[in-house]
Amino acid sequence: MSSVSDGATDQGTGAAMGETEGRTGPGTGGPAGRAEVVAAELGQVPLDEGVDDSDVSIRAEVGGGVVVGHDGSSCSSEALVWAARLAERADWRLHVVRSWRMTSAPRPPTWRVGYVPPMADYEQAVLDDLRSDVAAALGPDRAASVICHAVHAAPVRALIEAGRGAELVVVGSRGRGGFSGLLLGSVTDQVVHHSPCPVTVVRTARKH
Repeated sequence: MSSVSDGATDQGTGAAMGETEGRTGPGTGGPAGRAEVVAAELGQVPLDEGVDDSDVSIRAEVGGGVVVGHDGSSCSSEALVWAARLAERADWRLHVVRSWRMTSAPRPPTWRVGYVPPMADYEQAVLDDLRSDVAAALGPDRAASVICHAVHAAPVRALIEAGRGAELVVVGSRGRGGFSGLLLGSVTDQVVHHSPCPVTVVRTARKH
């Protein structure tokens, strides 16, 4: 089951599948590059091939409540606010999921030229950014009760797996950056059709 939410106060997310975009990889400008983006978002290509991710989270462990993705954009912060209001009204826990890979994660403080930090350092950098974004969107008091998850997985897989333990998954109608329509047709569509729990698509109202 899925629903769509509109309105100036209940609106909008960037790739709510939640992948952070700290960097832009090569080959994303043309049709072939866009196809690569879609394949990565859907988990159809290896994520950081050859990298040992046994020390980081590859799924969000959720025990009830509402799950929302966050990619660091202002649009996904609007979706977070919408999900937080719902969680407060329903007395649910709020889980915020951000998927990541090494090419999109922020550089951890331990990064140096010629040295690749451990995966756990990248995970912590993603978590730190996510917690900062949540606090900025909700305020420190409301953010204190939010459970943040940095998941080393493709966005679709991250949210579908999180949805197995959730009452509701909240996704956005637009992706971040120049591929908004493309991501709506891939990530959001896949989550809506394959989520194990109900999905709400939060749609940004057009500005005139």
